[in-house]
Amino acid sequence: MTDYPRLALVTGASRGLGAAIAEHLARKGCHVVAVARTQGGLEELDDRIQASGGQATLAPMDITDAGAMQHLCRGIHDRWGALPLWVHTAIHAPPLSPADMVDEKDFEKSVKTNVTALQRLIPYVSPLLQADGQARAVFFDDDRPLKFAGAYLATKAAQNALIKAWQAEATTARAPAIHLLTPRPMPTAVRARFHPGEDRTALNTAAAEAERLMGKIGL
Repeated sequence: MTDYPRLALVTGASRGLGAAIAEHLARKGCHVVAVARTQGGLEELDDRIQASGGQATLAPMDITDAGAMQHLCRGIHDRWGALPLWVHTAIHAPPLSPADMVDEKDFEKSVKTNVTALQRLIPYVSPLLQADGQARAVFFDDDRPLKFAGAYLATKAAQNALIKAWQAEATTARAPAIHLLTPRPMPTAVRARFHPGEDRTALNTAAAEAERLMGKIGL
């Protein structure tokens, strides 16, 4: 497929894979709505997008804020009427801990970001995707070590269950195509938490992975 969507929502866009995907899409002529908590990271992303001739709308918001997400989706509806592409990369990786010593607050934050926020976002964003009629939603799995990653793995498993259920249910004519992709190892902050001291020079760049992963869905 050579026709790029005119609009994409990227949640978790300020750094890592999310930022790289936002830049990739913008270079192809897609207007990117970039969502992240970090204002500075979004501004740096916008500078890079503008330097490459692209366009972005910055939305410095916390995806766990239900009111902010409602306002965002209403704004997309009012301005564009539909959403052809949603790419969700926002994730919380709690501190490493043995399963019998997981901090309750860290676990609650992981559930709030990795599970509850997505459970809320899907019904918010789904009508915008269905309004397009040929839309796509893209999510990401990963392969983490079992030891000391119980809180992360538990919430990722719940997140993936939501995604796979939506994927199985999206069978109507205007339903979006739901993709769950697995990136290759990249030198991101999330990976650094699980692999401290790793030689990062041998890892794939986020930019290269963004191009490869978007290519897998024809973008």
